[in-house]
Amino acid sequence: MATIQRTTARVFYYARNVLRDIAPQALFRWRLAGRLERARLSDEAVRRRLNYYNELQDAFSPSPAAVRLDNLPPTPTMYYYDLREFARYFDPALLVDVEFGDVIEVPKVPTLVKDRPIRADNGDAVIMKFNKFRHFHMPADAIAFADKRPVVVWRGDLNNPKRTRFLDAVRDLPFCDAGSHKSYAPAEYSKPFLSISQQLRYRYIVSLEGNDVATNLKWILNSNSLCLMPSPTYETWFAEKQLEAGVHYVPLEADFSNLAERVAYFERHPAEAERIIAAANAYCRQFSNEQAEEAISLLVLYKYFVLSGQIDPDPEVWRFIQG
Repeated sequence: MATIQRTTARVFYYARNVLRDIAPQALFRWRLAGRLERARLSDEAVRRRLNYYNELQDAFSPSPAAVRLDNLPPTPTMYYYDLREFARYFDPALLVDVEFGDVIEVPKVPTLVKDRPIRADNGDAVIMKFNKFRHFHMPADAIAFADKRPVVVWRGDLNNPKRTRFLDAVRDLPFCDAGSHKSYAPAEYSKPFLSISQQLRYRYIVSLEGNDVATNLKWILNSNSLCLMPSPTYETWFAEKQLEAGVHYVPLEADFSNLAERVAYFERHPAEAERIIAAANAYCRQFSNEQAEEAISLLVLYKYFVLSGQIDPDPEVWRFIQG
């Protein structure tokens, strides 16, 4: 259920992007050199992250299915606008392979995606910050860990066996408020809807992957609640692979058999919980630097176009990318 603030933010998101589309696009392309020069002067963290999202090293050719930047698929709309925000700085005739939506397999050719499986051979999946309105919504949390309810909470769609297995494992635990708020959820798994702000009143919040990544992971890690979850198997712009168990979140076994023990431990050791929460909050802060986020997005695309042989690299910018 959207709040007034969230609805207003959605309207602003679309209005801003529609205005960008109406503006003369040549103005953006004229500004590319200056934007790249500013990106080149960024710090090592920008270089590290752009090469993490775009791991490509060798030259390649776009596939026969590649589309021109001025002919990107218009739906889902937020994916389209998130790519257009930075693609508009480049020649509209440039070609990209792009796959919108939840990507559960590594593409066969270098492709712009929102997410990719966490595995060694996933380099052809080039991550962009797609669907960021939904996935990077990280509201502030004013409730201290000690002042929250000492209860575990989870809400979500039962769209994979892992989530149903979790509910089966915790159904008899009195300190767990877990279930699905979806109208079609079976009665034994049904629970009332809880907004993000309502869930933030709980001390422990479980994050479970759905079709790919867990949408709630970012706002949990940005909060004063403790995140409990199995090790992630997919990653997005949030670089879930880089999250460390015991440092940024509390790891859960695949069968969730250690959940009760973990909660009991942190109830006895709240300072340890707050240490993990502080590390998680610090991890989230890297995504709040808009200048760095914009620089990385432009450089991810720039590297893609250079390696695909579609533009000649500026020596200084390319030296920055290569380190």
